[in-house]
Amino acid sequence: MMISVTLPDGSKREYENGATPMDVALSISEGLARNVLAAKVDGQVVDLNTPLEKSVELQLLTWNDTEGKSTFWHSSAHLMAEALEVLYPGVKFWVGPPVENGFYYDIDTGEKSISSDDFKMIEDKMLELARQKNEFKRIPITKADALKYFGDKGDEYKLDLLSGLEDGNITLYQQGNFTDLCRGPHIPNTGFIKAAKIMNAAAAYFKGDQNNKMLTRIYGVTFPKAKELEEYLTLLEEAKRRDHRKLGAELEFFTFSEKVGKGLPLWLPKGAMLRERLENFLKKAQLRSGYLPVVTPHIGSKALYVTSGHWEKYGEDSFQPIKTPEEGEEFMLKPMNCPHHCEIYKSKPRSYRDLPLRLAEFGTVYRYEQSGELHGLTRVRGFTQDDAHIFCANDQVEAEFMKVIDLVLYVFKSLGFDDYSAQVSLRSKEKSSKYIGSDEDWDKAESAIIKAADEKGLKTVVEYGEAAFYGPKLDFMVKDALGRKWQLGTIQVDYQLPNRFELEYTGADNQKHRPVMIHRAPFGSMERFIAILIENTAGNFPFWLSPEQIAVLPISEKYEDYANDVFLSLQENDIRGYVDHRSEKIGRKIRDAEVAKVPLMLIIGEKEAAEGKISLRKKGEGDLGSFTIDEFVAFAKTEINKNIPTFGKN
Repeated sequence: MMISVTLPDGSKREYENGATPMDVALSISEGLARNVLAAKVDGQVVDLNTPLEKSVELQLLTWNDTEGKSTFWHSSAHLMAEALEVLYPGVKFWVGPPVENGFYYDIDTGEKSISSDDFKMIEDKMLELARQKNEFKRIPITKADALKYFGDKGDEYKLDLLSGLEDGNITLYQQGNFTDLCRGPHIPNTGFIKAAKIMNAAAAYFKGDQNNKMLTRIYGVTFPKAKELEEYLTLLEEAKRRDHRKLGAELEFFTFSEKVGKGLPLWLPKGAMLRERLENFLKKAQLRSGYLPVVTPHIGSKALYVTSGHWEKYGEDSFQPIKTPEEGEEFMLKPMNCPHHCEIYKSKPRSYRDLPLRLAEFGTVYRYEQSGELHGLTRVRGFTQDDAHIFCANDQVEAEFMKVIDLVLYVFKSLGFDDYSAQVSLRSKEKSSKYIGSDEDWDKAESAIIKAADEKGLKTVVEYGEAAFYGPKLDFMVKDALGRKWQLGTIQVDYQLPNRFELEYTGADNQKHRPVMIHRAPFGSMERFIAILIENTAGNFPFWLSPEQIAVLPISEKYEDYANDVFLSLQENDIRGYVDHRSEKIGRKIRDAEVAKVPLMLIIGEKEAAEGKISLRKKGEGDLGSFTIDEFVAFAKTEINKNIPTFGKN
């Protein structure tokens, strides 16, 4: 019997029933077969030797695919465990998953300890074992046999894992002399792993519970080529240099205070100016697009979030309710802006002539992230969203959605985010209880997003299970200068909140209708966006965005009065910066301005003061010559305009 295999390009091939993904790879080319790591069959990642017993959609995964890397690193975790078992007899293993850049394994070393001094020994043993090219063998096993196998070994960690597994769905994987409880999949053999690096060893409680035993979590990373490991380590050094936490402190953008509270950033003057520039940039584009500004409180009645569904779905991740002296009255720190905007919509009767109604707010929200998950500005407990909600009729959804895509792409283009993809985040096919609303509404919303993305020609990937509880999303995944992927802008279609808040408008037929709600945030959160922007630019912002655009540097105190006059003239033209009044030599002032990443330096000495001019120096380029004040203002405006396009124009 023959089966049909549909490849990602839409082409179909015929194979004997029972053929494997590796057979398919070999039929295409030997080069592909040498590089393929795993396969995705009807959306599920499997081993390459998995028999295909019906017609399927098939994608062959290599190192260039996210799932290919993940499978590679999952197998590498098993290889590391095999090396540890050789080096530390009696070691026991908990879990060893792949992560974004590599993998880790939680282990119990008994009385022994592992430090950085041991890393090289572990790496060498991993590569020695990898060269044996041992096959990763999948072994189905009954629960009873698995319990006996790990019970005989006295492995309480695997026995704990087995307690949550159902008979008939349990497999072991074996490579060389190492056997582990695992559902897979894995790469064909260990020989694909050519380079290994142990990155760190840290403490981790068993099952994340501080009441349990402390284990050792060992992080590692591997590559199919030694050169790729070298490039990765170089990239890590660059990442340390660009770390927004380091640069944010050096450039005096933001700080944190234990007394204020974990995850609650304090914006310093320069950081506040940076935020203000970004907000004004987006507000100007929003004004051209017909958005209306609104402002809502930082708290809301708990009943508001019960109505919206946020309390049921996210109550545990929110700050707990604030009780007042009044009986039964409870408030919450605002976790979302959308319920407030629904109430603004509902504040007066609406007609079809009012739609689409676009309400925009830079609204600060609060969510209780766990302490261990907080990370600089990228994971905080209080953050500001460039939030807007568009209330529109059914026949306006697609057009409005495409206008928002245009706005998001304008933001990315203006700020130099050129490497991005669009993720269509849909419902999970299995876990329907995560969502609210009818299948009919979800189908309409998902169809609108997919159609709009297609019409805009976006490069998209589909991820099931990543939708919001009230609707599907189009998430913009941006790669930064270091190749890391971040979710920034988002657009969501929502049929549910208008139902829950009983929103209405009077149609042309004089009947009541329910509007559709589009949620959108081009930046996502100001905090995360600024963190990525800092790292993407290494703090070297375009002139229009720089908190301090100029440094006026008098050569000596004799020229301070003229320097002040120059600075006041520039302030009147919305050019920001400072006068360096310190009694330092001009060379030191220039160096300090360069370190502070000020784009332009205006040098003022005897000649400049006498002629009513300034000498201009540009960061990274050196001296640009002598300018009158008017000439410099014109030059500065050119610097601004060349970096930021006008929204709605190419």
